[in-house]
Amino acid sequence: MGLGPLRVILDTNILVSSFNFGGKPRQILLDVLEGGIIGVTSEVLIAELIDVLSKKFRFSGFDLQLVELEIRKNFELVIPAETIKILEDDSDNRVLEAARAGGCDFIVTGDKDLLKLKKYKGIKILPPSNFLELK
Repeated sequence: MGLGPLRVILDTNILVSSFNFGGKPRQILLDVLEGGIIGVTSEVLIAELIDVLSKKFRFSGFDLQLVELEIRKNFELVIPAETIKILEDDSDNRVLEAARAGGCDFIVTGDKDLLKLKKYKGIKILPPSNFLELK
């Protein structure tokens, strides 16, 4: 890991949890908002987040705009150049692509398939509690 703040992908399930339930996912999101860590995302991940908040949690159009604005303002947006196909769930592969494109140190997720990998090309994959223990 280089010097400076950690570069981290917060998987959609972590962001959804932080907005709806708080707890450890919210602590990590606050770290990004306060500049303690660098949050990295991509257009595909933003679209997935908005989709989940809209369909599963019935966020209003106004709230969805606020969430998207906050993410775009506080996260570094990357455009993945490579296509990865190592996991069955394609949305998990999009997370790996964004992490690689963003030179991330960590992926924070609750996704079992991603967590089973433990590491991908030097990027550690951890649940929120393990990630917070590192800080």
